[in-house]
Amino acid sequence: MDSARAKLIQEANAVIVAGQALDAVGRFFTEDYRVDAGAVTGTGHAFIRKALRLTQRAFPTLAVTVEILVDDGARVAWMRTLTGRHDGTYQGFPATGRRVTWREMVTSELREGRIAREWLLSDLAEQLLRARKRPAA
Repeated sequence: MDSARAKLIQEANAVIVAGQALDAVGRFFTEDYRVDAGAVTGTGHAFIRKALRLTQRAFPTLAVTVEILVDDGARVAWMRTLTGRHDGTYQGFPATGRRVTWREMVTSELREGRIAREWLLSDLAEQLLRARKRPAA
């Protein structure tokens, strides 16, 4: 899918998530950005940076691939697969030193060429529980 919205989402993941360029948040997200992620709701650039710093500390070798599923002109539904070695504590999960792969399903609403609102579902907690139970390699 080659829409400008799809390209923006792919570039944001490459630059901010995989590239760890937190100073680029304003380039991709509106100042009043809001995300609903299950029990967690967050707003603004500071929330994005904090969430990404926590993830990047726990998974310093983070890689991400993005698959655009639907772009209907108003919203983009997409999935990303993230992989990284769990080297630091994350949300109460102690580091395992193991590679963890998880998926996130996201619906993004864009305004004026930037991401304004997102709804996100992730299986990271499930994958961290599995990593703790796997025998050491």
